[in-house]
Amino acid sequence: MSSSSSPPDVQFRSVPYRPSQFAHHYGENVHILADPLSLTMLGKLCQKGTVQPEVNRLVIELYRSLIHEVVAAEFPRESIAIPTRMIDVTPRGVWHGDAIARSTPSVVVAVARAGLLPSQATFDFLNQVLKPEGIRQDHLALARTVDDKGGVTGAGLYGSKIGGTVDRAMLMIPDPMGATGATVSKVIEQYATGTYGKPAKVIAVHLIITPEYLRHVTRVHADVVVYALRLDRGLSSADVLATTPGQRWDEEKGLTEHHYIVPGGGGLGEVINNSFV
Repeated sequence: MSSSSSPPDVQFRSVPYRPSQFAHHYGENVHILADPLSLTMLGKLCQKGTVQPEVNRLVIELYRSLIHEVVAAEFPRESIAIPTRMIDVTPRGVWHGDAIARSTPSVVVAVARAGLLPSQATFDFLNQVLKPEGIRQDHLALARTVDDKGGVTGAGLYGSKIGGTVDRAMLMIPDPMGATGATVSKVIEQYATGTYGKPAKVIAVHLIITPEYLRHVTRVHADVVVYALRLDRGLSSADVLATTPGQRWDEEKGLTEHHYIVPGGGGLGEVINNSFV
């Protein structure tokens, strides 16, 4: 081969990537990351006494880490050839490889109120990686609906600002606490009216999820891909906690009677906004 050409290196032809994950029995669309650094930072976020501005800093850092994993593992690829600075020295100064397809259309859903900061962090991250003209951030105002005993019955939609189609886009739902699955369901229902098209993937991205959340989402929205830093099942019995997650799924419990996560981190929407109502 001529020295004037720039041959590709076979090692970069196809780049396999799978995040480090905990073993579980919740199905192949569920990814619970095994990341000791993120778990340390998440522990600090959830710790009593952690307040602003540390709260927002940790949320942003954790979501940047999460979205890194999601993009690397889930987004489409393309073959690229990039001249490096060495192109001025030799025609072989070109890197060829398998890379994230920068033209991938993406829509990030900002769910008020706990999801606003995670959504902005996700939106900003994607704008660094992809072509900004293909990325959009939508806004949905959602809140828990409760019964007369304070138990969560679902999620109510009080307003929305959807900027267009999600057809063939990566639809991202960055909601920090996946407790019951009601919020994710409401978001998906809003886009499933037929008006907005069909996304290439729906990816729910959480800091913490529960077995109850996974039971709902995997049953009602089987195609949704779930990423989380931590699975909390802290109200399960000691013998259930000694089993692999999902092995005794029906006996796992992570929610109080008012549907707060245990061990959890309290109402993160309240903590982020310093508004305890």
